[in-house]
Amino acid sequence: QLQLVESGGGLVQPGGSLRLSCAASGFTLDYYAIGWFRQAPGKEREKISCISSSDGSTYYADSVKGRFTISRDNAKNTLYLHMNSLKPEDTAVYYCAAAYLGYCNVYDTYAYWGQGTQVTVSS
Repeated sequence: QLQLVESGGGLVQPGGSLRLSCAASGFTLDYYAIGWFRQAPGKEREKISCISSSDGSTYYADSVKGRFTISRDNAKNTLYLHMNSLKPEDTAVYYCAAAYLGYCNVYDTYAYWGQGTQVTVSS
């Protein structure tokens, strides 16, 4: 069974940092583009970052560029989202998703999704 499980969310003060993890089981992340998405209450889901399967190229939305970093550890079959300088507007449920042989923002249809992890940025 193909499965993605996010973890690492929580409550953090503005300016703080968190690291989200996305662990895969039932398949090897090497062959998948992995995207990070978020959805805040009352807002549409937003793609915030992606790492391609072939060359590891990355994408960041303007809203997180310079603050968030995506990385993958193929040995652990896990992907990470390092989030720094967090702002209240980063509060959302964060999801990871996988696209087989995907290339960020070119051909990345995400067929597999995690259950999400809540990130709350508040003082």
